[in-house]
Amino acid sequence: MDHWRYYLRGRVLEAFGVKAAAVTAYLEALDALPGFARAAARAAYLLASEQRYAEAEKLFRNALQAEPDNAATHFNLGFALDKQGRHEEAVAALREAARLRPGLDRAWYGLGMAQAALGRHAEAAVALHEAATLQPMNPHAWYALGMAHHALGDAARLREVALHLVRFDPRMARRLIRESAASDLDYLVKDLVV
Repeated sequence: MDHWRYYLRGRVLEAFGVKAAAVTAYLEALDALPGFARAAARAAYLLASEQRYAEAEKLFRNALQAEPDNAATHFNLGFALDKQGRHEEAVAALREAARLRPGLDRAWYGLGMAQAALGRHAEAAVALHEAATLQPMNPHAWYALGMAHHALGDAARLREVALHLVRFDPRMARRLIRESAASDLDYLVKDLVV
């Protein structure tokens, strides 16, 4: 039962914003019960939030040994790997998160961004399309989808994305138009005040 006592202490400390002490409590819970996935995942999440990605990665992997079908932990591992520039490994983790929970939009978004970082723009567009479909009002997913189509030289799809994006986030649409050098779409945002 000590592992629960440490874990609950960590949750309370985390709720009060005392991250370092919360991580310590979660690690004590892991010492009391090695393989305690909840404690490993919480400690890893807090470490990742402080950009301590290598440490977080180890704990996410620890959590996955106990709970290999946890989509959220696969996503978080993929995020930590991506932040370390290990995009190929991130793709594998994010793909597994999306397989386990197909409705997890952030897994598709992360997968698309990791694919784009590897220069695989066609694969990125597929994943980002799924993310944008799951979250139709997410301007970041639509912007990234537009940039993937720009990288593929698909002006028609870029135009479709810009037309959709301008309806709910004109500023992001303007950014997409400018960064893709799609001056033929300037008319969509010409009246937008800076």
